[in-house]
Amino acid sequence: MTAPFEIRQQDAAGRIGELEVPRVDRTVETPALLPVVNPHYRTIDPDRLPAFGVQMLITNSYIIYQDEELRERARSEGLHELIGFDGPIMTDSGSFQLAEYGDISVTTEEILAFQAEMGSDIATPVDIPTHPDADRETVESDLAETERRLATAESVDTGDMLVTAPVQGGTFPDLREQAGANAAATDLDVFPVGAVVPLLNNYRYAEAVDLLAAAKRGLGPSRPVHLFGAGHPMTFALMVAMGADLFDSAAYALFARDERYLTVRGTRHLEDIEEFSCTCPVCTEHDPAALRDADETTRTRLLAEHNLHVSMAEMRRIREAIREGSLLELVESRAHAHPSLLDGYRTLLDHVEQLERADRASKSTFFYLSEDSARRPEVRRHHDRLGRLDVEGPLLLTEGQSDDRYGDSWRLKPPFGPVPPALSTTYPLTAEVPERMDDSGYVAAARGVKRLVEANPGTEFVLAQFDWPREAIETLPARVTVEDLGSGMGR
Repeated sequence: MTAPFEIRQQDAAGRIGELEVPRVDRTVETPALLPVVNPHYRTIDPDRLPAFGVQMLITNSYIIYQDEELRERARSEGLHELIGFDGPIMTDSGSFQLAEYGDISVTTEEILAFQAEMGSDIATPVDIPTHPDADRETVESDLAETERRLATAESVDTGDMLVTAPVQGGTFPDLREQAGANAAATDLDVFPVGAVVPLLNNYRYAEAVDLLAAAKRGLGPSRPVHLFGAGHPMTFALMVAMGADLFDSAAYALFARDERYLTVRGTRHLEDIEEFSCTCPVCTEHDPAALRDADETTRTRLLAEHNLHVSMAEMRRIREAIREGSLLELVESRAHAHPSLLDGYRTLLDHVEQLERADRASKSTFFYLSEDSARRPEVRRHHDRLGRLDVEGPLLLTEGQSDDRYGDSWRLKPPFGPVPPALSTTYPLTAEVPERMDDSGYVAAARGVKRLVEANPGTEFVLAQFDWPREAIETLPARVTVEDLGSGMGR
């Protein structure tokens, strides 16, 4: 079957979606975070998770399958009763253990049948998660085996249980795109992009963005995409903007056991914190000294609760940003928290054409926050549309006042460039931009002028500007007459 997934709103490649989970008769709003629940260790009782805003969780069917007592309880009681959660439950297959230890004692047919028997709502076949640094020959071999197993998964009768089609391919974009296309051609339901954890753990966010972009190109725009193991809240906005819909996280619990405290800007050790700035219930009811003095079980639980509150709050913030049309502003603010995140954001903007195809045309106000804002899809879209316009001259493009000597006058607004008068009050040309515009904004505006000029070879253009930087002036076509209005505009 194909998972019913309806996209409600989009911003960049991020989207608000509704994933129907028929076996439990629930609908999950995406982007969504699935906390990982270990069947052996319950840092937070699963029946408390809805109070944190959790819609769906994920657990490991292979761990249950390997433990005789848990296996029999799962068969007799059902997965939801075993875990203690009545919402949708996704189950992994043992592929993580395969990646860690090199072998597991279960086949795709066996683990899918077991997941169906115990009442999983979304099941996973045994794919081959190849380490990102593997050579191409290894990646191709593993990918071929994963695709054979997806074919096997299609043949297993799973009733109304949804089944995932993991997308592998290492860090080779062409293989990720191929894997995405092959997965999309199956009749499976949810599409996890796998083997990204080593990249994320080592702050290789730019590579993670590239491989997600490639997988999305293969999958197409309509499939629900799960980013396996992407559990740190500082990365959520970036990966949502590239098109991820579902995330799973054990970080909230694992980091708590190491006395690590999550924030959207990174991770801190409890021993280094003098005062909590977070407003979650844990942080308003306890101070750092009290948590350090608590017994280990209590301290771990409270830190896990804080970590989960922060993670779920970031997901709510992202969904609201998509609704508002300010997702890229959120991504940019998060990106400036860490150099590797900034690399990831700049890599995201390398895929501006892909983002622009998904991005909606009208949103809230465009905020220019840094030189990177000049590369956003809204700027690209405006420049493309300038290239379609037929104009008569002479045409004055000016940062100053209109001039009766010219047949028409258009406003110039970096980073967009020429602003047709009829569009001056429409998004994104109502952008809020700084008076102290950086050079990248002016260069982007000059590219917009160039597109308009190239589309109108017989028209005379005059550009009147306040002290534009040399690189921007040199970007203009030679036949544009440049007038200097003097210093101003914050330069």
